[in-house]
Parts: sequence; C-alpha cells; structure tokens
Amino acid sequence: MGSDAENGDHIDVFKSGFLGDLIRPEDSGYDDARTVWNGMIDKRPDLVAQCRDVADVISAVEFAREQDLLVAVRGGGHNAAGLGTCDDGIVIDCSPMNWVDVDPDIRRVRVGGGATWRDVDHATQAFGLAVPGGVVSHTGVAGLTLGGGYGHLRRTYGLTCDNLVSVDLVTADGRFLTASEDEHPDLFWAVRGGGGAFGIVTAFEFEAHPIGTELATVETWHPIEDAAEAFKVWRDFVETAPRTVSGEAIIWGVPEDPHFPEEYHDDPVAIITAVHAGDTEEGEELLRPLREFGSPLFDFSGRTRYLDLQRGFDPFFPAHEHRYYQGSVYLDSLDDEVITEIVEREPSRPDPRILYYVWNLGGAITDVPEHATAFNGREHPYLLAIDCKWDDPEADEAILDWARSFQRDMHSHSPGESYQNFPGLGENEDGEPERSPRRDETADRLVELKDRYDPMNVFSRNHGVTPSEPPRTDGGAGDE
Repeated sequence: MGSDAENGDHIDVFKSGFLGDLIRPEDSGYDDARTVWNGMIDKRPDLVAQCRDVADVISAVEFAREQDLLVAVRGGGHNAAGLGTCDDGIVIDCSPMNWVDVDPDIRRVRVGGGATWRDVDHATQAFGLAVPGGVVSHTGVAGLTLGGGYGHLRRTYGLTCDNLVSVDLVTADGRFLTASEDEHPDLFWAVRGGGGAFGIVTAFEFEAHPIGTELATVETWHPIEDAAEAFKVWRDFVETAPRTVSGEAIIWGVPEDPHFPEEYHDDPVAIITAVHAGDTEEGEELLRPLREFGSPLFDFSGRTRYLDLQRGFDPFFPAHEHRYYQGSVYLDSLDDEVITEIVEREPSRPDPRILYYVWNLGGAITDVPEHATAFNGREHPYLLAIDCKWDDPEADEAILDWARSFQRDMHSHSPGESYQNFPGLGENEDGEPERSPRRDETADRLVELKDRYDPMNVFSRNHGVTPSEPPRTDGGAGDE
C-alpha cells in the first residue's frame, strides 16, 4: 500500500465517502472487529471496513482494487476456515447490514448481506413463516446460502439456495447488479452453491414457507453401548420416511451443562433426532417409532417451537471462545458396515466435546436437476459431518489428525466429495488450499464465470474458484 503517510492519505480519502466505520490495528475496537467465530483463526487485517449500505460496499471494493489489497468478505463470520478475515489486506465487513423485510402476503423475504439466521427467524416467525436455514442461529445467511445450505427443513423445502429468488451484489469492478432467473441468470446460477467467488451479496430475496411456529420433533439420547442399534433404527426409519422428515444421528459427549446431571457429563452418547415439517399431530404419530426405541438416558422429544429448534445448539458453539474444525464427507449408503465404522470411531475421539453426525438427505433436494445450480452433492443420500471443539492449542495436531484421518477412511464409502460449508480449515495437511471436489461440468462453468466477473481474483478468499489465467503482477490489478 505504499508508505504510512501515503496509506493515511488514501484512507482519509476513502473515509470521507464512507458511512460505516473504518477500523485499523491501532484503534480500540480492532480486536473485536477482526475476530470470527473460530477461535483458531487469529488474522490481523490492515483495515476492517464495516459497511452500512451498498454504497459502502462499492467504496470498499473500489478502494481495495485501487490499493491492490487482499480482500476478505465477512457476513456472519461463521466460516470455520476463517475465510471472512485475512492477514494484512482489508476485511469488507457486511455484518452491520443485518436488516430483514418480510412480505407475508406473497411469502417473500429480503435479507441484508450481514444478517444471521437468528435475524431471519425472528422476523419470519412473527407470521408463521420460515426460510430453510442452518441449524445454529448465529450462522450468517450469506455464507450458508452461497455454499448451498442444509437445515432442519431440507427434505421438505430443499437447500437454502434453492429458495433464492434473487440477489443484489457488488462485482469486483464495483458494479451493482441484481441476479435472478431473468437478470444475469449465469451469475444467479453461480451464487447458488458456487460460493462467494463472484461478488459481495448485499441482499438476498427468498421464498418463505408456512410452517407455523411449532414442529413435531424427536430427540433421544442413548448410552453409547446402544449406538449401533440406534443408528440402524434411525436409518431404517428415515429411508422410508416422507420428505416432511429430516433428521440426524449423532455421536457426542454429554455437555457440561446444568440441563444434564453432573454424573453424565462427558459420557459418550448416541442421539437420534428427527423433525417433521407439517401438522404437529400427524408428525408426533409419524415419529413415534423413533421415540419408542430403547431406553434413552434423556428424551427431549415433543412439540418444539421453531425458534427454539433453531437456537438449540447455540450455547454449545459460542463465537470465538473455542477452537473449531468442521469437516465432511458424503456417503453413498449407510449400511451396517458403514454404521459399524462410524460408531467404532467414538473411543478414539481426542476430546469429549467432539461430535459427528449423519444427515439424511434426498427429498426436495433432489427435485432440482443436478446442474441447475452450482451446488454439488444433490444425489447423495447421506452426509457425515465432523464438528470438533477444543481449547488447548497444543491439542491442535492430534485433533486435526483425528478428524482428517476419519474423513479419509470414510472415502471408501463415499464419492470423495465434501460439503462446501464444512470445509475443514481450508488447508490440507501439506498447507495447500483444500478444494471441494466438483464435477467437471460445474467446475468448468464456474471458472468461465470467474473469468467474466472477477478475472483479477479480487475475491480470492473463497472455496476454490480461481480464474483460468493468473492475475497480472505488474501493478495492473485494477485494469480490465
């Protein structure tokens, strides 16, 4: 960026036309501004530009291009790989843009690029509506949507990105565009599962669904000795369940939480869950076989407020208080052999707070043709997700080795693909960028669009979409 004096002059000019806050390392709020959800991520950007509106985003993009800065884009800051921040460079922080507007008559919801799912759920549930979101409410809308979006309503209403109607975004050259099926349809295709490689989304427009405010749910916690049988019962149930049912089968340790008796804390357990998106009486009857299995240690089944369902895991995954790793692998099946391998992994967990779980997929997810969006993985019946949480930096190597080894070993039951929103830490064991495997047709089309909308790779902090030609290094990064 040049000398300190030059930097100050440039920033003064930038600041004069910027409505939000510009935060530098010497400012008192810098440490709060630079942190993200994952406590492992300790990046120090040169500047955090907290944008209040579209004009601020445009100004920040233009400033970054003019100064040839590394750019990170932050929405909710929940990406486990820390893609929402960077060393040096600039963080374009959209979190102040967290507005939500609901039109209940046409069931449409417009959402600011910095909103979280807590913001969306709060607004939509006032009308008994929901946009299919994630399973932790402080997850950012932007990151989840651009990467696909699995949640409790996935089999009934599809991925989060399947419920997109349009997006407003700022491209690498500072243009403001609306993308939909009718406007810039190529870009609309890309942002539904292709990640944040093509621009900064300042607003999302979603279709919402009339789910009411309560859903029928099952959540039973079983002794680890019953894990294999519990997983099999859950599998047999979800494989024939209607698309109104989405669920998870989980291995975890009982949290050190007052809701659980102290004598159970950290004990390994198997948890089987299901959510019914529909009439609650019908749902309770439909889910009854899962609730009747075995002799659970705890049973949290029943009618559950959707807001409580969305926030249920929040206390166990607070922002920046722990170190996190999220990995994943799609599974071709969940036969008895796979279940055995999954369950037998439990004793080797390096920390009792590590949980891993299987999601059942299918239903509305597969209604969308494979290449109709940039999302990869629609045809797979199950996803294994690995969520690690720990505190001691000296445990990093052991925990990361365990998680990565688990994923590699499960590839024998997998097409080898992973879910883009559970990207590990963005690096493999050799320190090289991890790339989510994609089918050639999707990958080639994403590169073509990257060449068109961001040939200089301004938005380089993404899930692996890069231009076909490397950007010039002769000082011409701002020229096209």
